Amino acid sequence: MSIKSRTALAVVGALVASAATVLAVKYGELDGNRHPYVGLLVAQDAEGNPLWRCSGTLLSPTLFLTAGHCTEAPAAHVEIWFDADVDAGIPSNGYPFNGNVGGTPYTHPQYDPNAFFRYDLGVVVLDAPVNMPAYGVLPKLDELDRLATRRGKQDIAFTAVGYGIQASFPDAAAWKEQAARVRYLARPQLLQINVPGYVGDFSLLLSNNASTGGTCFGDSGGPNFIGDSNVIGGVTSFAKNGNCAGSGGVYRVDRADDLDWLNSEFGAYLPQ
Repeated sequence: MSIKSRTALAVVGALVASAATVLAVKYGELDGNRHPYVGLLVAQDAEGNPLWRCSGTLLSPTLFLTAGHCTEAPAAHVEIWFDADVDAGIPSNGYPFNGNVGGTPYTHPQYDPNAFFRYDLGVVVLDAPVNMPAYGVLPKLDELDRLATRRGKQDIAFTAVGYGIQASFPDAAAWKEQAARVRYLARPQLLQINVPGYVGDFSLLLSNNASTGGTCFGDSGGPNFIGDSNVIGGVTSFAKNGNCAGSGGVYRVDRADDLDWLNSEFGAYLPQ
């Protein structure tokens, strides 16, 4: 049984959604147990067939945050693993059919697969609680806007966490060899925020190079924490090219439409 890694790619300056792949940490380091609340999800259709895999973050024992293109139809159910090295446990860990917990996926009501990058947010309501010593935290309203006015954006760092390849994407055979389901982290730097006509006020561009690391195939939906905190500035959303070179796109979750949706629809699952 094969599973597609889910990717949303921006190619030659145009954002193009692709159902063929998922974004992962590139030039990163092993996360170990630093972010145990970041997990790997496998979306399944109504018949239980695996569709694709993504990353995401527990916000509470019963709510898991990810990207909208990870929860969109035909996904009807999600299974999630929280091991730092999911690969090492196959097949006894149930991958890709039975994870540590299952749940029901939901996608931002304004999500459009033809323009996924505008509202690329999804959640999974878990069937049973997963207790962790800590969880990811949602940002305050418009919290990232303060970064736009700071000097030295190259000094503003995020912590990207996810599962997937740690190199570029030279060919399909290399993808299969590099597609280890292991949790990694990188510390990309802010390149663009609030730029009209490209990232707008809904996305960020973060660096993706051998010095800072970044995201690539395997990380979609994974968190981009602000600095070394557990506050999620955004979820990994898109890449600009097939080699994941130069920069990576992050969908912001500090905007009113995102926070309003999360709190109005899923407030009962969030910390009070």
